[in-house]
Amino acid sequence: MTNLKQVDAYLETHLQESLTELGDLCAQPSVAAQAWGMEETAQTVAQMLQKRGFAVEIKETGGFPVVLAERQGRGDKTLLFYNHYDVQPVEPLDLWDSPPFEPEQRDGKMYARGVSDDKGHFVSRLFAIDALLKQNEELPCNVKFILEGEEEIGSIHLPDFVKAHTEELAADACVWEFGGVDYRGVPMQYLGLRGICYVELSVETANSDVHSGLGGSIFPNAAWRLVWALNALKDEDERIRIPGFYDPIIPPTERDKELLAALPPVAEEYKERYGLDHFLKGLTGGLELRTAAVFEPTCTICGLTSGYQGKGSKTVLPAKASAKVDFRLVPEQTPSEVVQQLRAHLDAEGFSDVEIEFLGGGPAGRTDPDDPFVELVVDTAKEVYGIPMELDPMGGGSGPNHAFVHYLNLPVVTAGIGHPGSNAHAPNENIRLDLYLKGAQHIARILTAFGEE
Repeated sequence: MTNLKQVDAYLETHLQESLTELGDLCAQPSVAAQAWGMEETAQTVAQMLQKRGFAVEIKETGGFPVVLAERQGRGDKTLLFYNHYDVQPVEPLDLWDSPPFEPEQRDGKMYARGVSDDKGHFVSRLFAIDALLKQNEELPCNVKFILEGEEEIGSIHLPDFVKAHTEELAADACVWEFGGVDYRGVPMQYLGLRGICYVELSVETANSDVHSGLGGSIFPNAAWRLVWALNALKDEDERIRIPGFYDPIIPPTERDKELLAALPPVAEEYKERYGLDHFLKGLTGGLELRTAAVFEPTCTICGLTSGYQGKGSKTVLPAKASAKVDFRLVPEQTPSEVVQQLRAHLDAEGFSDVEIEFLGGGPAGRTDPDDPFVELVVDTAKEVYGIPMELDPMGGGSGPNHAFVHYLNLPVVTAGIGHPGSNAHAPNENIRLDLYLKGAQHIARILTAFGEE
């Protein structure tokens, strides 16, 4: 049997060693969008797992490699951890208080690109495994890891990889890449993720930019052309105009509404944190805001590019324009259907010249809130955080969890080190050191309870 007091003592006395290892991993760039450092980082995480006695394979995917690892334990059950080793681009660099690939500890936090999303979660899990192995030669259960290098660019190859490697990934439950506490410090259990369909829309009206005085009255303007096409996607009331877009949607269940209603209000916290003065569609708070935030699909312009955007003026008529657009999807929408609907809608609206490039995505994935493994994870959190973990039936973000639910038939839970001020995907990404420790303590308890059931 595992002595959790000894596990905690190990974690407390070896915290800085683990943070040093995390710092070394964060110092290695692994920006998938820029193909920067990917092979090197895959090798690094493989070596980190081998150091803990895992049998490791680096698998090719047609994109960046997937790292698979497995170690046998005392029990018959198998727990699968999903993480990713790629990180977001660091720009804008001038908004970082310290260099993004030079990890720095200050004021009870560690700052670096990827320290929260997702390298800190991965290393904290290795830290928990170290503490368990210090006490026993075997882990309480069989443990597998899968780490991909394309999560930040839409997990393009992962669903097919999971489908093709179901035997190697076979397990009894899965712990997802992230987890943590909300603004109150309460640990949260996110039981689903929305799907996503990410596209780039582009249009070209000439073979080069021209003087706006020459062409402004008589040449087509790519920027205006794209603006008008984007305007065709949504009404002013935020209703997405694409025919058939809402047809497959399954509304939240009564159980979903019950769980959402039990969560604390977030309206004022959002307004303060993000400097908002109102929400869309006249929403003010309560269950209505909570439901809309995760159970309604979206169409978001993530970025626009055209013409001149530097300092001062340049009188130019753009020949090319593009926009990055993401659609957050709810059950039962699929990216392939949305792309087809989008193409048909743009054509019908007179924008057949606007090209669509699909950049990645996947359907929504959900876990039954009453699954026994959910109960185990919730119960083991209480001893660590001192308060009960609260259940959130759906997170607003996206990830490839659908493949794990659908192809592997696994309950997927969250448990980790995140906090609302982590600045994931933004400058000054960080983790709190106290939550890093608690996250490792929780993982150690999950492994112990799962193996000793």
